[in-house]
Amino acid sequence: MPRTIDLIRANRLPSNMMQFAAKGALSVPPDENIEILVYLARHNKVFGDLARMTLAGWDENASLTAASNPNTPREVLEYMVSPENLRSKLLPALLENPSVEESELQGLAMSASPELVAIMLKSTRVQSSSAILAVLRSNPYLKQEGASEVDRLLNALSHQFDSAPANQSAEGVDPTDEVKVSEAENQGIPASQSDEAQDEEVSAYLAEHAAEIVAEQNRPFQAVGGVVDLLGAEYFPISEVKEIAAEPKPAVSQSSSSAAAAAAPAKAALGTKPHAHAEQQRENTLQKINRLDVKGRIQLALKGNKEERSILIRDGTKVVALAVLDAPKITDGEVEKIALQKNVLEAVLRQIPLKRRFMKNYVVVRNLVSNPRTPLDLSLSLMKHLLAQDLKNLSSNKEIADTVRKLALKMFKQKAETANKK
Repeated sequence: MPRTIDLIRANRLPSNMMQFAAKGALSVPPDENIEILVYLARHNKVFGDLARMTLAGWDENASLTAASNPNTPREVLEYMVSPENLRSKLLPALLENPSVEESELQGLAMSASPELVAIMLKSTRVQSSSAILAVLRSNPYLKQEGASEVDRLLNALSHQFDSAPANQSAEGVDPTDEVKVSEAENQGIPASQSDEAQDEEVSAYLAEHAAEIVAEQNRPFQAVGGVVDLLGAEYFPISEVKEIAAEPKPAVSQSSSSAAAAAAPAKAALGTKPHAHAEQQRENTLQKINRLDVKGRIQLALKGNKEERSILIRDGTKVVALAVLDAPKITDGEVEKIALQKNVLEAVLRQIPLKRRFMKNYVVVRNLVSNPRTPLDLSLSLMKHLLAQDLKNLSSNKEIADTVRKLALKMFKQKAETANKK
């Protein structure tokens, strides 16, 4: 028998029952009640406002239970930890819940009120995360005493990392071994010419994400959207695309050689494409990436070139894709293109606004809001930064969510009225 939440998702409950659901009055378990309310609050235009009001006053003990339970659905935890819905009494439980992603806590740290900052600084998880602390340090509401505490914690973490044995980090990972130039060259990663700054970036990233790396260490490269989408349908015959996506063979089979020989006259008749060299280089880059494990791909994301970053940002392994955004050499132009991409992980788009340097670039902000792949809550929070003309363009963009279009039109009209009054 389907659960009530499944019936609601399928729009199979009558209107009066939906109203009861939005009031939290259905006879279902407490955890399902919260799941129903969050679903209605986020996805139902008719009963969404009522569901949000119900959630704002929901029983504190039931809310705490959901906030601290790692098995609580992701959508519920995302709703609870978002700044517009957060209840301060739930924050300690949410901070320590391992199912709440660190990127969400970084987003909260960016604009948390002094009260929430004080709560965050008491959290064991926050105290041990240099990424969250770094975002907290840039919080405009951070007071002097809070800034001093953040600096103390960051210094302590830095000292802890520096004093770890050379062959073993605090997380049980060997970052120094991962940044040896000789090993990098053996894996096909370009040497950094003893660039200590880049090596430190790699070591810090490996140490910070050690647990994720261990969990994903055997996961091969798989582009979001697939290899054909990555290279373009006209790039290779499909058999060759499959060969590139697989582990490269040291020798070419006789049948493959024959097929290539047979195809040569046809290719010659068509003529050589002007960008053939670039395509061959892209093939070689993809083959190289396919030979790397997760750690190797992280190194390449942080130390590689623009071509390699453009492929690795599409990596289906989150810890690899996010490493691209931490690359010291990544340019604003690259980030502008990434912000528009529909074939990257949602986590990549959520990470961009957490980098202050990227958010200073208006094109990045505009591209994120224009991207139908960008999560709705993120698009809505960034729209206030857009100019009137871009809001007008958004209002007629049928690729993005209806909610974003309607709000864009409303904001455009408000700005137009304000301008007319002046």
